[in-house]
Amino acid sequence: MEFESEDAAKLFYDEYARRLGFVMRVMSCRRSERDGRILARRLGCNKEGYCVSIRGKFASVRKPRASTREGCKAMIHIKYDKSGKWVITKFVKDHNHPLVVSPREARQTMDEKDKKIQELTAELRLKKRLCATYQEQLTSFMKIVEEHNEKLSAKIHHVVNNLKEFESIEELLHQT
Repeated sequence: MEFESEDAAKLFYDEYARRLGFVMRVMSCRRSERDGRILARRLGCNKEGYCVSIRGKFASVRKPRASTREGCKAMIHIKYDKSGKWVITKFVKDHNHPLVVSPREARQTMDEKDKKIQELTAELRLKKRLCATYQEQLTSFMKIVEEHNEKLSAKIHHVVNNLKEFESIEELLHQT
């Protein structure tokens, strides 16, 4: 499959995950060494991998919690193609844990972290739409400001030319 942007691929996989009954996690990316832009991205199940124990000064302070990681391998790998599109280069469908099928079952089988992740994912989706709207408004506003700036520049240029003309006339009058 091909997508117009990385975000479009993320939205697709997030929707796929929601319909199938798991929560998507953005796992890793590969960046260009030249300009730092993202060239490839891995998206997968939030139960991917295993929880690593916390070490350091906060380890004894934190309350131990049950891990939600189960070593799930389900994922897609998307890559920026020469055509300018994002293409799925790898797809692993199988999960090693039960999926949540319906909203009713979701309330019964999801642990608190999964519920929170779904809530935050929905909120993030909403914020992304809001951000896109603000971006459009800001772009429109910037265009208006640039047009106004060009008009002001033209007026100032006209005033400067008039002043130069006036100064030259005044100098001629002063000489005669």
